[in-house]
Amino acid sequence: PAPSSPEMLRGKRVIVTGASGGIGEQMAYHLARMEAHLLLTARTEAKLQKVVKQCLELGAASARYVIGSMEDTTFPEVVVKEAENTWGGLDMLILNHIGYTYFNYFDGDVAHIRKLLEINFLSYVAMTVSALPLLKESEGSIIVVSSMAGKTGAPFSAPYSATKFALDGFFSSLRHEFIIDKVNVSITLCILGYIDTENAVRAVSHAIRSTPAPKEECALEIIKSGALRQRELHYPSRVVGSMLLLQAIAPDFLDSLTRSGYKVENIRR
Repeated sequence: PAPSSPEMLRGKRVIVTGASGGIGEQMAYHLARMEAHLLLTARTEAKLQKVVKQCLELGAASARYVIGSMEDTTFPEVVVKEAENTWGGLDMLILNHIGYTYFNYFDGDVAHIRKLLEINFLSYVAMTVSALPLLKESEGSIIVVSSMAGKTGAPFSAPYSATKFALDGFFSSLRHEFIIDKVNVSITLCILGYIDTENAVRAVSHAIRSTPAPKEECALEIIKSGALRQRELHYPSRVVGSMLLLQAIAPDFLDSLTRSGYKVENIRR
């Protein structure tokens, strides 16, 4: 079937983290239209209840949620256990959640980076470890939502960028090991630019000159890339692709170009 057709993921069992808003919420709606079984996680119950209700109205084969924070090191195992108890297996794990961070000069707060690593990186590892036996059985897929900030450095996002670079290193290494061990579980790393989620726009719109890309289209591209078992998704493709090319052939020019894209006068220490 065509990558965006409902048959692509009909009946598949999918976990989506960070699903109460933004890209995660939009992915849930696309998956619902494709008639997938959904298990959604986030910290806010009221928001998740609305998303689950909408998913069922859109045609999800089933939809349920688990409330919790990825700061809790036991929560990833709880989520995967819920999937196993409900469905007896898992076909796709979409890791999308992030912790709160600031958009500003690095203030020297090491404790903040440690906490952010727990949420943005270590919980991704823990979710993967918990889900891997089920994904091996189904020959399923892991989708890791990352960022250009995890491929090339940018100002005012040092803690966030550190966690996204860590994701690239871990999951790229794990992909090698899967291939060596003939484990048929795909890993898709999604390298995203500036997307028009409420949180992103609120955090950076005062300081970034570029226009954000639509979260609805971004969410669909993430799902398609995972279903097609692609190595990486670059979205928006032209912007991200150009930046990665420049990083390879003219890194100093890319750094200069990156700095010119910020309204530094609007950043208050």
